[in-house]
Amino acid sequence: MVHLDSNEFKQKLSQVYNEVSKELFGFGTSLLKTSIQSDAIALYARHRRSPRSTALEGEVPALKYEVDFYMSMIYKKKLKSRLEEELGLNIEVLLRDYDPATQWAVTNIILSQPE
Repeated sequence: MVHLDSNEFKQKLSQVYNEVSKELFGFGTSLLKTSIQSDAIALYARHRRSPRSTALEGEVPALKYEVDFYMSMIYKKKLKSRLEEELGLNIEVLLRDYDPATQWAVTNIILSQPE
């Protein structure tokens, strides 16, 4: 059983989140805060702006937003898989919203409850 409130768990959670970020974007977050409850986890992250993203935004803004959308979908899939594999979490749903203008992302994880 995972002890969600332990410092070790929070460190590992942050590590996995940043590893996925590095794999997909080339770098981790500049700020990451966690809020943990018995059946839910919230992650508040400020991401670094990618030079590629800035270039796309200046030249083809619609494409930049489309890329942001799909990268967020890939991020959610990869993060959910890694958290289940590495931390043994039983995730019912992982929700993520990203605001490109401010670089903030909020990830909400609802854990499955035993029946």
